[in-house]
Amino acid sequence: MPYEGLSLVGQTALVTGSGRGIGAALAVGLAQAGATVGVCARRTDEIAITVTGIETAGGKAVAVEMDVTSKDSVEDGFAVVEEQAGPVTVVVNNAGVASGKLALDMSEDDWDQVMDTNLKGAWTVAQEAAKRMSAAETGGVIVNIASVLGLRVSKGVVPYAVSKAGLIQMTKALALELAVHDIRVNALAPGYVETDLTRDYLASDAGKALLKRIPQRRPANMSELDGPLLLLCSDASSYMTGAVLAVDGGQLVSSL
Repeated sequence: MPYEGLSLVGQTALVTGSGRGIGAALAVGLAQAGATVGVCARRTDEIAITVTGIETAGGKAVAVEMDVTSKDSVEDGFAVVEEQAGPVTVVVNNAGVASGKLALDMSEDDWDQVMDTNLKGAWTVAQEAAKRMSAAETGGVIVNIASVLGLRVSKGVVPYAVSKAGLIQMTKALALELAVHDIRVNALAPGYVETDLTRDYLASDAGKALLKRIPQRRPANMSELDGPLLLLCSDASSYMTGAVLAVDGGQLVSSL
């Protein structure tokens, strides 16, 4: 019998960057656990695909066009979800972008694009969520999707790694301040995950060399993030806040 503490029945979740890839998979996982999910992204065509997938499987979803770099867009997005599904009690900050340029080749715009989405955008969403949760006195959960690159760096990821390291520190700082409002804030730090965007790279010689440095010798499947995310979003982690949960095949402990 499944552990009842992992159920999200009766909860309303909002997932940013959930039109495709990891975000879409996370939204589907939360819906399967019983939550009504606000599927948030910039592209309406991608939102529609995720929403249709959730509803076809018997879940409930709300389509929300949202740009996390715009405070007005974030406020409007929360309003849409709450109007259709009630107060948001679970927020997953997943929206993110990356730049593969080396430091000396990077422009100011390259830096700003990553920071505006990955860090400032996550802050805007988290602050809006916290304001609404505290005002409604519902409490709630905020899960920030960080990365092992926020804890351990490699070449060509300067702004991404910095943004994720900042996101991890923001997680801890918010956890400290928001506990009094019964709002828990944790971070999920995935390692390399096989998606449509990473599949070709992981199959290349460089990708294969990288995988050899991971103790489990493979990337994660997107479905392998469902369990850790559900833990952090549900009452199963009711005494966890300010935590960073790595799902990385042992990459962070590897000495290779």
